[in-house]
Parts: sequence; structure tokens; C-alpha cells
Amino acid sequence: MIHPYLEIILRSVVVYVVIVIGIRIFGKKELSQLSIIDLVFILLISNSVQNAMVGSDSTLQGGLIAAGSLFVVNFLLKQLLFRQKSISSFIQGDPVMLILHGNVIEKNLQREKITLEELEAVVREHGVETIDDVSLAILEVDGNISILSDSFKKHTKRKRKIHKSLTI
Repeated sequence: MIHPYLEIILRSVVVYVVIVIGIRIFGKKELSQLSIIDLVFILLISNSVQNAMVGSDSTLQGGLIAAGSLFVVNFLLKQLLFRQKSISSFIQGDPVMLILHGNVIEKNLQREKITLEELEAVVREHGVETIDDVSLAILEVDGNISILSDSFKKHTKRKRKIHKSLTI
């Protein structure tokens, strides 16, 4: 028979791994662009797995052991992802190019389940007028979309000139 606290630790680790895999299956977009539906989903998932982690132990100690084991597993996973790029790529995925020189890469949009309207909104949020003005757009592993444009380069050069004049 397993010690009750060891059982809580094992249950918590299993739930953590399953949730990480589930989020990975859903895709990167889900992480940075949470809608109301996604938020409710996450809240319900956390509530539904609580008993799976602590079982019948509803004591403060049981809850702290579950939380502590989640902190430890999360820390260890982050260390592993930092040290092992292949595992990081497998778990977190790789950046995906969405726009190159004003041309949308449709197959990548479809694979990542991003609509053209969503992409256009992100472009505007970055202060770029149209997709045609985007030099490069990348869906990062954290779910954010990075946008680089000619206007960004011009703005950056202007900043450098101003900054150089201040430091001289």
C-alpha cells in the first residue's frame, strides 16, 4: 500500500502531465488568445481534477502537498525544456511563419486554426495598416504573434539616430 501523501504526489504529477499534453494538443493559439469559453474551460478543468489529485484527503496538508508537487514538477519540466531543445520543441512546438513579405502562408494558418480575420486584427494591433505591409509574422511558441514590418524598421532606425545623438 502506498503512503497517502505519496499517492497525492503521484496523482498530482499524472494530472499535471495530462493537462500539459492536453494543452499541447489544443495548440499554441489557445495559450495567448483566451476567450471567455477558454477561461471557463480552464476553470472547470481545474475544478474537475482537484479530487483526482488529492482523492479523499481534503486536509490542508493534502492540498499543500498537491500544490507543492505541482510546483516541483513544473520547475523540473522548465529545467528540462531549457536544457533539452528537442524535448522543448516536442512539448512546446516550434515558431510558425504566418506571413512573409506581405504574403499569407495559408497552409500554416489552416494548420494553426487561425482565421484571416484574426491575423488581420493582430497586424492592426501591432500598428501595421495591412498584411501587405508586413515583412514577417510568426506564431511564437507561447501563442503570441510577432509582427515585423518596414515601418517598424524605419521607426527603429529613427530611434537609434535619436538615441545616438543623446549619448554623444
